Order: sequence, then structure tokens, then C-alpha cells
Amino acid sequence: MSTGTVPEKTARDDRHRAGVADARDAVRRIGYYVFCCLLLAFFSLPLLWVAAAPFDRDPTITASLPEFTLENFEALMDNRYAMRSLWNSVILAGGTGALVVVLAALAAYALSRVRLPGRDALLYSLLLLSSIVTGTAAMVPLFNLAYELELIDSQLGVILVLSGGLLPSAIFILKDFMDGTPRSYEESAQVFGASPLQIVRHLVVPLVRPGLATIAVWSVAQVWGNFLVPFLLLRTPEKSPAAVVMYTFYTEGGQPDLGLISTFSLLYSLPVVLMFLFVSSRYGFRFHGGIKR
Repeated sequence: MSTGTVPEKTARDDRHRAGVADARDAVRRIGYYVFCCLLLAFFSLPLLWVAAAPFDRDPTITASLPEFTLENFEALMDNRYAMRSLWNSVILAGGTGALVVVLAALAAYALSRVRLPGRDALLYSLLLLSSIVTGTAAMVPLFNLAYELELIDSQLGVILVLSGGLLPSAIFILKDFMDGTPRSYEESAQVFGASPLQIVRHLVVPLVRPGLATIAVWSVAQVWGNFLVPFLLLRTPEKSPAAVVMYTFYTEGGQPDLGLISTFSLLYSLPVVLMFLFVSSRYGFRFHGGIKR
């Protein structure tokens, strides 16, 4: 005996299939969220360790609730090189960032406005060579060059070497910002007698501030964590940046002093994080110029 008409059976089958599809979709979503949570927890553990270990009386390599103390900070303050190295890092990162921003802005503006044969090929060649010939591969000729110019054990020498390595990529990025600046603005300024440098300073720079901020943060971050170049070019411990001084927080047997390393890592990371938050809140890291589209 029939339990229902054909349309009713079809409707029940459709509802059943829809329910199965919804259940599968819910399972997939739950699995996706669980995977994201596990991935987030995996990458958050080192950050939790850096935040908790400096306040632990006896820190270990595992993340756990600390036995609160400030002895690690006191020991770090007693180190004659630790706090000075942070200031050295500020000098190297700030000097390199300022030099890269100024030179990259001028070079990118020139490449954007002047039509030269092979301009794009030159730009791509510089970018390619800077990616292939890394700092490690070029350290021998760079060291010889610094020696010939008497820049060994000089923070200026480190700034110049690091700036040279960052400039090709910075010029390549900034050129896109310069290309987005309308030339009609510059032509109007030229009518009123503005010089090229005045145009760059008063017209182009305000329009490409997001790009300049991006390059500045990127340059500072690259120099802030650089170990090889300062390690090879600087001889005086008083001139060494934080990345090099952190290397001394190990015993002769290679055992790390986790109290000093974790405390120094926390202080070492704060300036870059604060700089990133400031620039992000100010400009939002928009990869376009200041002209509304």
C-alpha cells in the first residue's frame, strides 16, 4: 500500500539530500576552523614564550605559567653591552632607513619621469641581481671594498653596505608609486617656476607618503634583524648591534642563557612592533599613492 504520492516522496528525498549536504558543509566548516585554530596556536607558542619567559625565575624552552620575577631584567641591565647594543641597532636601522628612503625616492622619480633606452630592463636587472647575489655571497668583495675605503669597524660602513643591498628593491617598489602620480600636477608647478627638487619635495613626496612609509618600515625591519654584515664589519663590542650582542648570551659550551635571551628578545622586538603599529594606523600600508581613484 502506498505511503504517499510521488511528489511527496520526491520532496522528502530532496529534504534528505539537502540535510546531508548541510551536514557535510557543517563538518567541513568545523574542520576548517579547527585547523585554523591549531595553526594559530602553533605559531602563537613562540610569541607566548617570549612574553612569559622574561618574567620566569627559571625559564625553560617550553611555554608555561611563569614564576614571576624581575631578576632577568636586572641581570640584563647589569650587562655592559646589552642596552647599548639596542641603541646601536637604532642608529644602524634608522640611518639605513633614512638613506634608502631618500635615495630610492630620487632614483624612482627619475626612472619614472625620464625616458631612457633600456630603463625597464635596467630596473629588472638590478632587482634580479640583488635577489641572486645575496649578502652572504657578496661578503668577500664587500669586506675587501670596506677595507680599502677604511670602513672596517665603522657604523657608517655598515649603513652603506646595507643600504646598497636594499636600494634595488626599494627603487622597484617606489617606482610604481611615482608612476601613479599625475604629471599634470608637476606641469602646473613648473608653470609657476618650481624646480625639480621643489616638485619632488612639496608635491611628489606628500602624494607617495604611504609608499615611503612602507619602504622605511621594510628597510628598518631588514636591518634590525641583520646579523652577518655587522658581525663581519664591526670589531668593537661597543659598536655592535643587538643581533650580534645576543650571540654572546651563550656559554662557551653553546648552552643558551634563556633568562637573558628571552628578556633581551622581548625588548629587542618592541621597537619594530611599535613602529609597525604606528605606520599601519597612520597609512594602513596602502600600495598606491595619495591620489583618490
